[in-house]
Amino acid sequence: MKQNARVNKQKFTIGMKKKLVVLFVIVLLAFVGLGVRLILITKNNGEEYEKQVLSQQQYDSTTIPFRRGEIRDSNNTILAYSEKVYNVILDAKLVLRSEKYLDPTVNALVRCFKLDGGDIRNYLSEHPTSSYYILAKKLSYDEISEFQDLMTYGTDTYDENIQGVWFEDNYIRKYPNGSLACDVIGFTTSDNVGTYGLEQYYNDVLSGSYGREYGYLDDDSNLERTTIPATDGDSIVTTIDGNLQTIVEKYIKQYNDEHANNVRPGNGANNIGCIMMNVHTGEILAMASYPNYDLNDPRDTSKLIGMPAVDEKGIKLQGESIFDSGVYITEDMIKEFSEEQLYQNYNALWRNYCISDAYEPGSVAKPFTTAAGLETGSITGNEVYQCSGKLEVGGWDIHCHNTYGDGAVSVERAIEISCNVGLMHEAQAIGKENFAKFQKIFGFGLKTNIDLAGEVKTENSIIKASNMTSTDLATNSFGQNFDCSMIEMITAFSSLINGGYYYEPHIVKKIVSSSGSTIKNIEPRVLRQTISQSTSDKIIGYCNKVVAGEEGTGKTARPAGYMIGGKTGTAQTLKRGNRQYVVSFMGYAPANNPEIAIYVVVDRPNVAMQDDAKNATWIVKRVLTEALPYLNYPMTEEISEKEQAELDELRAQMVTPVAAQEEGEAAEGEKTEGENTEATSEENGEGDKTGEADNANKDTKEEKKEEKTIWESFDVDEETGYYIDPNTHNLVDPETGNEKGGDVLPDFSGTPDADAASTEKSSN
Repeated sequence: MKQNARVNKQKFTIGMKKKLVVLFVIVLLAFVGLGVRLILITKNNGEEYEKQVLSQQQYDSTTIPFRRGEIRDSNNTILAYSEKVYNVILDAKLVLRSEKYLDPTVNALVRCFKLDGGDIRNYLSEHPTSSYYILAKKLSYDEISEFQDLMTYGTDTYDENIQGVWFEDNYIRKYPNGSLACDVIGFTTSDNVGTYGLEQYYNDVLSGSYGREYGYLDDDSNLERTTIPATDGDSIVTTIDGNLQTIVEKYIKQYNDEHANNVRPGNGANNIGCIMMNVHTGEILAMASYPNYDLNDPRDTSKLIGMPAVDEKGIKLQGESIFDSGVYITEDMIKEFSEEQLYQNYNALWRNYCISDAYEPGSVAKPFTTAAGLETGSITGNEVYQCSGKLEVGGWDIHCHNTYGDGAVSVERAIEISCNVGLMHEAQAIGKENFAKFQKIFGFGLKTNIDLAGEVKTENSIIKASNMTSTDLATNSFGQNFDCSMIEMITAFSSLINGGYYYEPHIVKKIVSSSGSTIKNIEPRVLRQTISQSTSDKIIGYCNKVVAGEEGTGKTARPAGYMIGGKTGTAQTLKRGNRQYVVSFMGYAPANNPEIAIYVVVDRPNVAMQDDAKNATWIVKRVLTEALPYLNYPMTEEISEKEQAELDELRAQMVTPVAAQEEGEAAEGEKTEGENTEATSEENGEGDKTGEADNANKDTKEEKKEEKTIWESFDVDEETGYYIDPNTHNLVDPETGNEKGGDVLPDFSGTPDADAASTEKSSN
C-alpha cells in the first residue's frame, strides 16, 4: 500500500509540471500579444488618444488668474489697479445632452449678451463635442449678473434648463487717471506683463502666481474639485505726489498747446520734460514729459500726430534742410506707415524722455565746472576774467553767448550771466585730469540706477582725460560736447545744493502685500559725497544770483512771492549751425535752504528763435507758483502789482483740488510779506560771499548802467523787436546781447588741427 502511494505521488508531480509549463507558455504568449497590441495602438492611434486626453483637460484642469498688485502715489491714491472681468464660456457637450437645454440656453445668451443666436447654433452643430468656446471676453460683473441669476438655484429667475455656460475669471489693468504719470507708470500687455516704467521694472513684484483647479465632471454634471488658489501680486507705493504731477503735466501741456503749429507743423517742441525731486532724499516728487498718452489706450494713433517721425529702425527722419527740426507725423502719414514703422513710432511715444533720452545739457553744467574748480583749489572764487565775446582755444574761436563781450567777469558773475569765456578760463585752471575726475564724481556717463525701466547710458559721450583735447575741455566746461539725461543732471545738481550728498534717485518708497502689510521700506541711499559743504554754500550763492541778480539769465523763472535759485541752459544740437537748440532751467527752492529741485528741458521749441531759456523758465515759474503754496512754503518776497495780476490769473486756472484748498494759506503768506521783507534782504546779503570779486561785479554793473550797449545803436527788427547786427545781419536779444543765429560753437568737422578733431560726435 505504501508503495502504491509513492507511485501515485510521483505521477501527480510529473503531470502538474507539464500543466504548469503549458500554462506558463500560454500566459507568456498572452503578454507578448498584449505588448504587441499596445505598441500598435501607440504607433497608429497615439495622437488621437492624446487629443482626447487634452480635450478632457478643458474642464478637468482650470487656471486661476492672480490679481496684479496696485500702484499708488505718495498720498495712497490709486494710479493703477486690476479689475476682475469674466469670459463667457460655452460647453457644447453639456448643452446638447438634452434637446430641452438648447433653446433656453441660446435665447438667454442672445438676450443677456446681445450675441447672434444663429452663430451659436451653427457652432453647436459643427462642434458637438467641444467643451470650451469663448463667446464673450472681459465682461464686468454687472454685465454677467443677469445671466448668472438664471443659472443660480434659489434666485427668482432661476431656469434649470439653462446649461453648458460658465464664467472664466480674468483681470484687466485699469488706470483711473488716464494719461497721468504715463511715462512713470508704464502699462501691461494682454498677457499681464509690464511694459515700460514701473510696470516693467517692478513686474516680478506686482505679479503673483497662478492657481489651479482640478476636477472630474460626469454626465450628470456632478463635479468633484481640488483647488490650489492663486497668489495675488504685491503693491507698490511711489514717491510721486499726484497733485504735483497734475500741476507739472498741466503746464507742460499748456506750453505745448500755445506753441503747437507755430513756426512749423507739429507739437510745441520735439520733447518737453520736467522732474521735481527732494534734494535730501533722492525721492522723485513728479516726473512728466510730452507728448503723452492714455495708459488705458496706449495704441491711440492720434497721440502720434505732431511728433517727430522715426523710420523702421527707430531713427528720426531728417527734414529737407539742416534747419528743420524733423519730419512731423500727420494723420495721412500714419496711414502709410508699415507695421514696423508704426511700432517704432509707438516706442518713441512710450519712452520716458526724462530718463531715456540723452542730449547736450548746455549751461546748466556750468555750476559743476565751478564746483570742481573750488573743490580742487584750482580757483578760489575771487578770480576775475576778461570776456571779449570769444576765446581762442586749440585753433578755434569759441564764442560767448554775448558775442560783444561781457568785460570783467568774476566767478560769481560768470554763473549769473552765463559767460562761456569765464567758464573756459576756469576749466583751463582745473586741467583735464581733475575735470574728468569730477565728471565721474558727479555721475556723468553713469546710470543713476533709478528704479524705472529704460534708463539711457551716456558713458560713450564722456571724454577720458587721456583723450581730452584743450578744445574738448573748453566746450565741456559750459555743457557742450558731452551728453547726459535729465535724471543724471538733476541728481547730480541736487548734490551741489544739499551739501554735496549724492543720493540714488528712487520712485518707489514702499512695497506692501495684497493684505496691506508692509514688506519693504525703501530708504534714501547716499552713494557718495561729491563736494564739501563750503563749496555747496558758494554754489548756492552763485545760482541765487541767476534769478535774483540784476543781470541774471533766470529772472523769468521766479514765481511771485518766492525767491528761488537755479541755472539756465541753452545747448546747440548737431549739426552745428543748424539753429536747433535744447533749452532748460534747473531750479530749487527755498533759495537759501534748498529742499526741492525742479528741472525743465524743452527740446527744439516750436519758435522762430529757439535759443532762449525763457521757453523753459515759463514752465518753471508756473509750476512753482502753484506747487510751492501746496507744499506749504510761505511767501517771502514782496509782490508787485504786475506780479499780483499774473498770480490772480494763474490762480484762476488752478483746478487741482488740493491747490484750491491751499489758496487760503497762500493768501495768508501774502499778509506776512511785510514781516519777511527785512529777513529777505538779509538773506540776499548773505549770498554775496565773493569778496573782491563781488566789488568788481558791482563796479562793472554800474559802468554798464552808464554806458550804452553796442547793440542799442543797431536798427530794430519790427517783427521781433530784436536789434539787427549790421555786420552779421543776425538778430540780437535786447536784454542779453545774445546774437540769435550766431554760433557759440564752430563746426569742428573741418578739423584744422588735431586738437579739435575729437569734438565731433554723433547726434542723439
